[in-house]
Amino acid sequence: MLLDAFWSEVIGTATLILLGAGVVANVILPKNKGFGPDWLLINFGWGFAVFAGVYAAFKSGAHLNPAVTTGLWVADLPFFSGDAGTIEPTFGHALVYYAGELLGAFIGAILAFLAYKKHFDEDADPGTKLAVFSTGPAIRSYGWNLVTEALGTFVLVFWVIVAGKTPSELGPLAVSLIVVGIGASLGGPTGYAINPARDLGPRIAHFVLPIPGKGSSDWGYSWVPVVGPLVGSVLAGLLGSALI
Repeated sequence: MLLDAFWSEVIGTATLILLGAGVVANVILPKNKGFGPDWLLINFGWGFAVFAGVYAAFKSGAHLNPAVTTGLWVADLPFFSGDAGTIEPTFGHALVYYAGELLGAFIGAILAFLAYKKHFDEDADPGTKLAVFSTGPAIRSYGWNLVTEALGTFVLVFWVIVAGKTPSELGPLAVSLIVVGIGASLGGPTGYAINPARDLGPRIAHFVLPIPGKGSSDWGYSWVPVVGPLVGSVLAGLLGSALI
């Protein structure tokens, strides 16, 4: 069962990143049919990517995000519960989920690169090419960038924890709309990673892929979209456990 959950997270997170990185590439890489400044298209594209990823990862509870896994762990809520059994929130189980999410994000980024290979070959600012893979701040201020990421992730993870106890059971559509809302309202300062795997896996892919003129992978900033979401998820888990 745990092996099924691992591969479910790989497939679901790869789907998330393929479609999420894909919409960014469509908007910002040269000579694309979707080329042009369109923040809301990116917001909705990531929302639909979450929607697809959640359905793809139904065998694991569709975390797709180490922050979600961490929040459930802190709140002492099952990682998955279904006809096949229950995956309890333990350290070992969390590591399996983290590994699946990171691997899936790396694979999804490579698939997005392949889909847009000829556009990556075109001349473009190195920062633009990196932005397809990972997030970066509009104004670099590590402390405040960390706060932004923590707040955005808190909203997402707290909603996941609390919504699981409500009778509405809106499921994947509601999660995707929450992601759209976070992007539209809190995404401007940092590009709203709100997911350590979503940023780190594709950043590693950017580092190893043969992308012409790609420049730096900006490792100096890379800790922010990892630590910030984890801080937000722990806070969401603690508050959620106190309320449910």
